[in-house]
Amino acid sequence: MSFTKAALYTANPTTTRGVSTKLSATKEKIVYTNGKAVFIRDISNPGLGVAYTGHVQNTTVARASPTGYYVASADVTGTVRVWDTVGEDQSLKGEYKVISGRINDLEWDGESKRIIAVGDGREKFGHAFMFDTGTSTGEIIGHSKAINAVAIRHQRPFRAATAADDNLIVFHQGAPYKYDKTIKTHTKFVQDLRYAASGDHFASVGSDGKIFLYDGKTGDTLGDFAEGHKGTAYGVSWSLDGKHISTASADATVKLWDVETKKATTVYTLGSGVDYQQVGIVWSAPDTIVSVATSGDLNVFDRRTGDKPAKILLGPQRSVTAATTVDLETFFVGTADGRILSYDAGGDSSYLEGRGHSNLVAALAASPEGKIFSVGYDDRVRELDGKSFTPAEFSTSAQPKGLAVASDGTVLVGEGSVTEAVRANQKVAELKAKSPVSAIAATGSLVAIGSEDTKVRLYDWDGKAFKEVATLDGNKGTVSALAFSPDGTKLAAGDSSGKVVLYDAKEYKSITSRWSFHSARVNTLSWTADSKHCASGALDTHVYVWSVDKPMKNIAIKNAVSGGVNAVFWLKQGGGKGRLVGTGADASVRVWEVTFHA
Repeated sequence: MSFTKAALYTANPTTTRGVSTKLSATKEKIVYTNGKAVFIRDISNPGLGVAYTGHVQNTTVARASPTGYYVASADVTGTVRVWDTVGEDQSLKGEYKVISGRINDLEWDGESKRIIAVGDGREKFGHAFMFDTGTSTGEIIGHSKAINAVAIRHQRPFRAATAADDNLIVFHQGAPYKYDKTIKTHTKFVQDLRYAASGDHFASVGSDGKIFLYDGKTGDTLGDFAEGHKGTAYGVSWSLDGKHISTASADATVKLWDVETKKATTVYTLGSGVDYQQVGIVWSAPDTIVSVATSGDLNVFDRRTGDKPAKILLGPQRSVTAATTVDLETFFVGTADGRILSYDAGGDSSYLEGRGHSNLVAALAASPEGKIFSVGYDDRVRELDGKSFTPAEFSTSAQPKGLAVASDGTVLVGEGSVTEAVRANQKVAELKAKSPVSAIAATGSLVAIGSEDTKVRLYDWDGKAFKEVATLDGNKGTVSALAFSPDGTKLAAGDSSGKVVLYDAKEYKSITSRWSFHSARVNTLSWTADSKHCASGALDTHVYVWSVDKPMKNIAIKNAVSGGVNAVFWLKQGGGKGRLVGTGADASVRVWEVTFHA
């Protein structure tokens, strides 16, 4: 057995209300951060994502070098990591602790040799250094508050400009970089500034909604764009030819400006409300602009057509906590912020419409008829029709721990010390457990309930009541995941010690207890359609594919999901191969092509 990487669907950027989100671009791809990960997303092909997970703290900004061979990324502790984009291993080229606090922005010079990183440090707010050695290349001084942005002129003589919360822009000569002068154009926080590719000009935007243009060599102010924005302007980016700029604002608009006339040529209005505030922007191709909203949505604009986004790139913004598939092609994922997304066969995703969950999605389950049910930490069971939430809703009596659907369509919710049976949004039965419920699964009329006392209890459900038929006690920790094989003959039970025990669901006995390679809690289990292989995902970040016929044989997908695997499931299989999906803490969705027979 073996596996190959088939696709990676990236998370969307992490955003914070009132804070500028920095986007970078390299060719037809955009670079941004989410949690502890850095993602490179292909605008045209959603499956060609790249994830870098080398940071141990939350990342704040990432930018590709002008050559495109490297990415420099930074985190909240002031650490910058420079890594290789060529190849799959993203090998580390250097790691540097540059300031003593959060880094808000960084920039490469035109030779892809020097980097300036800026932010909110204790001793200093910025640092200039060589990417390969970390050697200092000057001083970044002149500010009294946290620096929000930095831009470097890519042509010699090098120049650099920094923008900060002290309402100032400081102009530096280089390299080595040294203070030249202070520019006092904005009356509020300066949020972003960028140089044109030609180096002739740079532009700045701020919380005063104003946009200013400057000479790239001298730093002299050349004027402002009179109309500006009605709200804070969080981002600015230049067209590749240097004739236009685009700006993103809290007034929920993206504006394209003619640099020569300093007037807006196109205004894109995205909506109203906090979720539609535009907090970052990048010009990724001659006619393509990408902005990010507070909601994390990435709006892709083609300046040649229309006054609306050409498309909107969606994805989880918080950890994926649950997932399921109905037709083995499309699938659904639930996230820690209560949202549920559907993915089609091509990897394009969309949010389910309607009133969803207000808190973490604890579980998703599909009925034999293809209906989908979700349960969240808002103590609600909801029904999905594939595109939206239906009005159907049921309130649980305690925080849910698991969800399953019996063959008659009854929804079974494990919560606290009870399991509730729900049909047509009404409770039809309740089973009081002998130990707090920790996992649940069902096949036909057989229901398995895992408990904190390490036991799995099997019940027969006749549509009206539960009847206990057996107790399985091969696990060594709290039973954290359960899954029946599609043919109903086997039950896999994972526990908090990392062990997966395979049981015979007909004779109520253990088949093997040798599936014990995980080193932390097993969060998820999924069977292939032929009931011959079972995949497990755990908090230890690993995924294993186990064989029923050869219990000692397995496929180990090490470090499959950074931060922990919360869900695995199988898509279509055939010809000795299957497509396995894994997702979890880093909010991305990975697909592997698994070969069962060599």
